This record gives sequence, structure tokens and C-alpha cells, in this order.
Amino acid sequence: MFKKILIANRGEIACRVIKSAQRMGIKTVAIYSDADRNALHVKMADEAVHIGPPAANQSYIVIEKVMEAVRQTGAEAVHPGYGFLSENSKFAEALAAENVAFIGPPVGAIESMGDKITSKKIAQEADVSTVPGYMGLIDDADDAVKISNQVGYPVMIKASAGGGGKGMRIAWNDEEAREGFQSSKNEAANSFGDDRIFIEKFVTQPRHIEIQVLADAHGNAVYLGERECSIQRRNQKVIEEAPSPFLDEATRKAMGEQAVALAQAVGYTSAGTVEFIVDGSKNFYFLEMNTRLQVEHPVTELITDVDLVEQMIRVANGEKLTITQDDVKLNGWAIESRLYAEDPYRNFLPSIGRLTTYRPPEEIATDTLAVRNDTGVFDGGEISMYYDPMIAKLCTWAPTRAEAIEGMRNALDSFEVEGIGHNLPFLSAVMDHPKFTSGEMTTAFIGEEYPDGFEGVALDEDALKRIAASAAAMYRVAEIRRTRVSGRMDNHERKVGGEWVVSLQDQEYHVTIEADQDGSTVYFDDGRTHRVSSDWTPGDSLATMSVDGSPLVLKTGKIPNGFRIRSRGADLKVHVRTPRQAELAKLMPEKLPPDTSKMLLCPMPGLVVTLNVEVGDEVQEGQSLCTIEAMKMENILRAEKKGVVSKINAAAGDSLAVDEVIMEFE
Repeated sequence: MFKKILIANRGEIACRVIKSAQRMGIKTVAIYSDADRNALHVKMADEAVHIGPPAANQSYIVIEKVMEAVRQTGAEAVHPGYGFLSENSKFAEALAAENVAFIGPPVGAIESMGDKITSKKIAQEADVSTVPGYMGLIDDADDAVKISNQVGYPVMIKASAGGGGKGMRIAWNDEEAREGFQSSKNEAANSFGDDRIFIEKFVTQPRHIEIQVLADAHGNAVYLGERECSIQRRNQKVIEEAPSPFLDEATRKAMGEQAVALAQAVGYTSAGTVEFIVDGSKNFYFLEMNTRLQVEHPVTELITDVDLVEQMIRVANGEKLTITQDDVKLNGWAIESRLYAEDPYRNFLPSIGRLTTYRPPEEIATDTLAVRNDTGVFDGGEISMYYDPMIAKLCTWAPTRAEAIEGMRNALDSFEVEGIGHNLPFLSAVMDHPKFTSGEMTTAFIGEEYPDGFEGVALDEDALKRIAASAAAMYRVAEIRRTRVSGRMDNHERKVGGEWVVSLQDQEYHVTIEADQDGSTVYFDDGRTHRVSSDWTPGDSLATMSVDGSPLVLKTGKIPNGFRIRSRGADLKVHVRTPRQAELAKLMPEKLPPDTSKMLLCPMPGLVVTLNVEVGDEVQEGQSLCTIEAMKMENILRAEKKGVVSKINAAAGDSLAVDEVIMEFE
């Protein structure tokens, strides 16, 4: 077995690989850029080598810099993780030339299947059903428009060397095809060092289902079930699960056998993933093969009890697979939620900064519930603008899908992240959405259910009253403590009243509390009653309540006369007042936000790539105004209404902060 391996990656996947290597007794080497000097993967590894500036195209994807780190440390093998150099055949060749093992597939398989155009041609030759499209290279934007019309809108514009949603756009007309081609080309060049683009028909209302395959160099190959990846935004997966709630055993078997046959046809070894789109009648079409470990591999590991990273290392070491297809059993259900540094209330635009609080839920593994959190950050760490915005992958496992979802709900509510924008509220909202809980979702889920973006969750009456009862009981405890600390009252508990008015989400509840040693009984004026108990103490940022015997997890923060409470995707200001205070509060004037309707604000920290208008230009609603790049993604900012540009405050190449004014209108 290898004595030392280098991980040619960063963040959570580097940490994930290090964990398996440590369990196997293998020493690890991390590489890092200037931006990652204090990163978690650097701290976890046995050794670490600096390889350059923050930009990936000056550090992590520069083959010679990675090779120098290999030589310097004497690593016998390299695991590429995903993204960066993971599907770069030249990197695999460079390793082979120096007799260093590549923990991945052979060069030939990378070249034939890692390239999206070539893989489709091979699939077609093997009589695998593929999506219609143009598999040749595209010269320029005009050529892209011409081909898009030939294929027929809508079309998917994709980077040939792409993955992870980078270099992908959907175009519904000529203008979007022209813009999408250039943006995809730019992103592909920046992320993969390869700007080749191809176009295929975009199939509406599909499900995205992928098969995990594992093969050795001795002719053995198995498939480890499927993953449902239909909850996507901007072609980036957000929530994945295994198995799929849609497939039946016959379809699973057919897809699995086809995936294995395709892998064996190209001499594939190591872990890989064959992606399909599946229509409502369970017809499936080959989409692409990812010749690497997938981001969402933990859900497969949880339902099969197979450590895919360990298997990749063993295959690279020349070992035979120790499992056959008959040994593969799918046990229970697993769900993965990707926690991203992005603001769901700003159309999911990237967010950067310091994690002032980062406290994930406790990882557990029992016969009825498992909670796993794969991460590459830590409390107080920095989220950089240079890399993918994913912070962590939170996974739950349980015997049934419903139990796995409930476990995820509680885990998300227990996940504390402060200092940056993040998508925890959105993930919680999806866990309660009827289409998701029923399993009736497609890749159009987010676009259909949140067409105007995510604006938070409006809780129903039952949930509001559970929170109101909890907040009232918590506030009473806080008031008792405050009077005790002040020293003003000898018999403080008697002086704290039992009647309160709780206001939240435009609702107002008059409650009366009767407390005892075991908790509080909260009476509502409509006759409803809740029994509340908890070990919460004032100042705790997480409150694990029991309401009528059922758990309720609340993230809490202090505000005047109450709490900021976040639960199940809702972000609430909960005020708890005496009846007299509630009367006076209604007389207070409402503070209005400043008028920014005549300004274009930068929605996220990023770099100005292009400005498409000049002072004096008349712009129309929906017209492209400028392009901002952040976290390897280009974002086109468009006019919200008709107007005339009166002032431009930025230039191409400028780095802007969030809410910085880019331009103003008359």
C-alpha cells in the first residue's frame, strides 16, 4: 500500500480524502494557495506545500506546480478530488511519466469519457440513447446562434471539459445563446483551462439520475445504485439523495448494467459516475460520464457502506475489488444538502467573508439515524471569492426516506452559521415542500416553485404557535435572570408576570404562562395550550425545545423585547411584551428603507468583467448592463426597468463590495 499520497485539491474534498487515508494509515500531503494558507485541509494533512497565488489558474490547476509538490514530498500517489485537475489527462500523464500513481481512471478513459463531446460519440457508437445535439466544436457566438437554431430552442450550452455547473447555460433564444456562449467559454477557460463548447437540446421536465460505478484493473466492475440529483439551480446540484424515489428495480438494474458496460468499453478503472436524464415514463438517456469522484458520493456510501475513497486508493494500488454485484445491497435512505456561501434572499448570489460562527450539528451514527458533515471550513475561517462557494455537505441517513428527511430538518435547524450569507433557510424550505417530500420533483423544481427567487418561509398557524409558546417561555426565563442579576428584587420570580403578547410574522398572540419545575404551560386566548420544556439558558444561540413532547430546534438571537428566531427556513423577529408594552409598540412609527430604485447595486463581492452601457444610453427592461464574476461564475446584471444611464461608478477590472453602486439612472 502507498505510504504517502498528495491531494491535488482543497476544501471539503481534500479533508474528505485525508480522513480515509488516515484510517488506512497513509500519510497525506496538502497543497495550498495564498488564500488557503490557514485552511482546514492544510491543518489536517501531515505535510503542506504552498503552490502560488489565490486564483486557481495560477495555483491549483497549474500542473507543473503540483508536480513540484509531488517531487518535493516524495508522494507515491495523487488523489485529485473533483474539479481542478481531476479530469485532466495531461496531469495523469505527467504523474505516470514520473512513476507516481494517479488515484483515478487511466488516461485513455479520461480522454474518451471525461471529454463531453467524445463521450457522447462513444455512447452513440455503443447504441446508448443520447440527447440530440451538435457534437462538433463551436467557433464563435454567431456559430453558436446558428447551431442553436438547427438543434431547436431551448438548448444547453456546455463546456466540453466542464463539471460542477461551471461553463453551462440554458438558452431560449438567439440573444441568450450569444450571451451564454461567451459566458460559458469564459468560465470554462478560468475553471478548466479549456474553453471548448458544445450545444445539445435541453430536455424540459427531466429528472437527473446518476449511477455510481466502481471498477478495478482486473476486469471487475459493479454499480452501487443511483443518486437522484434533480434539485438543481443554475445547473448546480443543491440536494441529492440515494436511492431515487422515482426508479423501480427494473429501471435501476437496466441503468446500472448500461453504466457498467459503458465503463468497461473504455477500460475504466476507479470510481466514476454515469449521468442520465430520465423522463416521466422512465426512459433514460446518457448525458455524460464523470471520470472522478462526485461531490454527492457520501449518500452512496451511506446506503452501501462502501468507502469510495478507500476503494479508489486500493484500485490505484493494483488491488482487486473485494465486492461483487451480488454483494451490493441498498440499505435505507440518505440525503445530502449542500451548504453554500450564497445569499438566498439575493437570488443566491455568492457571499464572502469571515465565518464568525460555524457550528455544525453533531455527527452521529446509530441504527436509526446518521448525521454526517463533510466540510473544509472552521469557526472563524474565511470564505474566499476565488473558489467554489460550497461550505459543507450535510448528510443524513435513516431506514426510510421520511425519516431521513425529518433527520435533515432537525440537522439543518441545528446548523449555526453567521458572518456570511448562506442557503440554510432555502434547504430547510425544500425539506418541507410537498413536491420534494412526495418525491415528485424534476430539474425544473427550483425554477417552477421559486420563479421570483427565495423570499423566506411563511410558517403556518400551528408552527407559529409552537414558536410563540417557546419564545414566551424563553423570555420569561430571561426576565427572571435579568431581575436576579440586577439585584433589585428579592422575590424576583413572583415579580415577573405571567401575561404576555407575542408578535411574529404579522400575527399577535395573547398568552398566559404557568411555570413549574419541569417546564411551562402556555395558554393562548383562543383556548389552545402548549406544554414547553427546555434546558435553554439566556445567551444560548441554539434552543432545543420540547413542545407537547415533540422536538423543536430554534436558532436564537437577542433583540429588544424578544428574539430573532430561525427555524424551518423562516427568519422571524419575535417580540414578547407585556400587554401595556404591546399597546405602546403599535404607536411607534415604521422606519422605511432608503430608495435605491434608480441605482444598480453590486449584489455580491466580485470583479467587474464587462460594462455593456455608457452614460446617456437608454436601456430597456431585461437589457444586459454588466457582468460580475465571483467564485468562478459569471453573473449578468440586467435592467429591471426602462431608463437612461446618468452615471457609471465602476470600470472593467474593478473589485466591488456588496451593495456598492455600479451605475445610476435618471
